[in-house]
Amino acid sequence: MKVENVLQALSTVQEPDLGKDLVTLNMVRNIVINGNDLSFTIVLTTPACPLKDLIKNSCVQAIHQLIGNEINVKLNFISEMNSKRTDPETVLPKVKNIIAVVSGKGGVGKSTVASNFALALAADGAKVGLMDADIYGPSLPIMFGVRGERPMMKTVNGKGMILPLEKYGIRLMSIGLLIDEKNAVVWRGPMASSAIKQFVSEVFWDELDYLVIDMPPGTGDIHLTLMQTVPVTGVIVVSTPQDVALADAKKAIAMFAQAQLKAPVIGLVENMSYFVTEEAPQHKYYIFGKDGGKRLAEEYDIPFLGQIPLIQGIREGGDEGRPVMISEDIVAKKAFQDFAGNAARSIAMINANINAEKRAELVDA
Repeated sequence: MKVENVLQALSTVQEPDLGKDLVTLNMVRNIVINGNDLSFTIVLTTPACPLKDLIKNSCVQAIHQLIGNEINVKLNFISEMNSKRTDPETVLPKVKNIIAVVSGKGGVGKSTVASNFALALAADGAKVGLMDADIYGPSLPIMFGVRGERPMMKTVNGKGMILPLEKYGIRLMSIGLLIDEKNAVVWRGPMASSAIKQFVSEVFWDELDYLVIDMPPGTGDIHLTLMQTVPVTGVIVVSTPQDVALADAKKAIAMFAQAQLKAPVIGLVENMSYFVTEEAPQHKYYIFGKDGGKRLAEEYDIPFLGQIPLIQGIREGGDEGRPVMISEDIVAKKAFQDFAGNAARSIAMINANINAEKRAELVDA
């Protein structure tokens, strides 16, 4: 057995999303052969890749079929986050992917989804930041149990920068960490937009694989400012199943398709999809209607990223400052993990210039 034999065998294994073999994609590293013992490393495009087991099984099968069943295969995974950034990287220079989480209307649980999404990505080993861009209704301090805490300052390259708080392994910033929560933010659009620019340019986010931005509901000044200031990788649309929420979700999708914004839609996630009880989690009650978000994603040929159930623990976790991704709620955690895995796949495909229709096919498969 030689290195050439190993590479030839692995050249028959395709990366499921990118449509090319592992060798062509330069994903095979550190091949070590010792008799019948073989070890090598596969480089993933994201730490949150949900297809590790599929890739591993395909590699082992290829080695056994093309070299020999007697080969003992040890496969390691590392990740090298890809990025499609082509800007000069003067804004958020060390952030590889910037993800805006949006909704057409309030009340659909966007902040809950954004928070647990960020935590799910971090749980898979990614470096993640979470920016609360909802200037008028910041909820991140409550959801992460950091009410009353204030960020520190640090001098970076001669400039004073705000240090994000760190909680549960991710970096956090919100206007709610800078003002008294009892005071209403009564600002005109330009002032709110200015605050968003400060969160981008005056916060020391440092190196991140993903910066998740919890956007305000609707479509307005802050959305325009952010999209024109920051090289956003793509947007995730949050909706609930009922028609009134889906109608507003359509507006959000349409907004980001406009030429002056033109941000790829990573996909749509449906929140509060169904109700389950602790006693019988296998029984689903579709209180707000069934599969509305899935049908909308199909209508617009965008990936459908998953369904988040209506579970008491999700609400309680947000109110108590301990998001459900930190809890032991298996059903809720799995829903967020599946959603985050699908989103990570879609982001990797955006970075590889795979169009929305093809991403929808692959993610929904």
